Amino acid sequence: MSQLPQCPPRPNEPQICCKLQPGEQPCCEMGPGGGSAGSGKPVPPDVKAKIEEAFQKLEKQESKSLLKKYLTRDVFNKLKDRVTPDGSTLLDVIQSGVENPDSGVGIYAPDADAYSVYAELFDPVISDYHIGFKPTDTHPNLEWGDFSTLKDLDPDGKYIKSTRVRCGRSIKGYPFNPRMTMEYYLQMEKDAQQAFSKLDGVHAGKYESLASMTPDRQKKLIDDHFLFKEGDRFLQAGKACQFWPKGRGIFLNPTNTFMVWVGEEDHLRIISMQMGGDLGAIYKRMVEGVQKLEKTLTFVRHPRLGYITFCPTNLGTTVRASVMIKLPKIGGDLDSLEAIANRYDLQVRGTAGEHSVSADGSYDISNKRRLGLTEYQAVSKCTKVS
Repeated sequence: MSQLPQCPPRPNEPQICCKLQPGEQPCCEMGPGGGSAGSGKPVPPDVKAKIEEAFQKLEKQESKSLLKKYLTRDVFNKLKDRVTPDGSTLLDVIQSGVENPDSGVGIYAPDADAYSVYAELFDPVISDYHIGFKPTDTHPNLEWGDFSTLKDLDPDGKYIKSTRVRCGRSIKGYPFNPRMTMEYYLQMEKDAQQAFSKLDGVHAGKYESLASMTPDRQKKLIDDHFLFKEGDRFLQAGKACQFWPKGRGIFLNPTNTFMVWVGEEDHLRIISMQMGGDLGAIYKRMVEGVQKLEKTLTFVRHPRLGYITFCPTNLGTTVRASVMIKLPKIGGDLDSLEAIANRYDLQVRGTAGEHSVSADGSYDISNKRRLGLTEYQAVSKCTKVS
């Protein structure tokens, strides 16, 4: 592990806790909602001008994003002069949504403290996306549940092509993407490699760094839907792709059923997948992989919001369980399909992304809500598609 500063003391400032072990008390406290005045540092004059410019641009835009919905002039005036202890400003939070008015959400957390310093914006966005998780609510304790109760969703193999369960994790001691230096990325990659080297059984495999990967190998992994790629305009506008490809890579087992992304949107994306609909086996593999990694790495967990990540849509459990399913009869009517999915707190993504129509009626359907329920409850949402 790196010897980076861990939970540095910040008098009178909200802090983010490391993962709590049984019997431990939080190393910091964060009250329900309400926000924080920030670090007291002044916003640099050039940045202050950019913040005002960005808001004026947002005001003129036609957008259905949650950023547009909740960043009113009153909220903006409260937040525009705040700075987090790590030096993040409101511009860091909103820049992606301003540059991409077609965003669904439009905000990112440039560092962990942003969730409290800019709570007047994050809290309503979180409540809206996570279906009523209020500023006074607390995310429940970790509960993986009983794997054996999750059966094969499509034992006859008629509809489900493949199933995937993943979760995001932030490693203690590192900021989020906009505040990551190249040295941070490289050290984080080394820490992850050390943890990967200790994996055994079905989780054992090989790490490949993007910096040394051949173009052909990279294309092969992307075409096979195993590897992420650079170029996402939402992440780029949110300053999540700096120093690319330094510190990024993929760990993969020989059967391509367990993998970990390093340095994409989150520090780690831990993924279990296979063909068919055996949700229980796939979920079990991911959980056991997370537990093995926890023996070497310490993951950041907030006392109210659960596991903290870069995007507010991935708080709490951070778990996304999805099936790639072919629906020949309703697949051509995306509006009806999304209406049905919404009734069960599910999210529909076409082969070209969210809100895209699939040519053959195949869609990725997953749990939408990740905050305010247990890991087991989040994964169980996936059973609604069977």
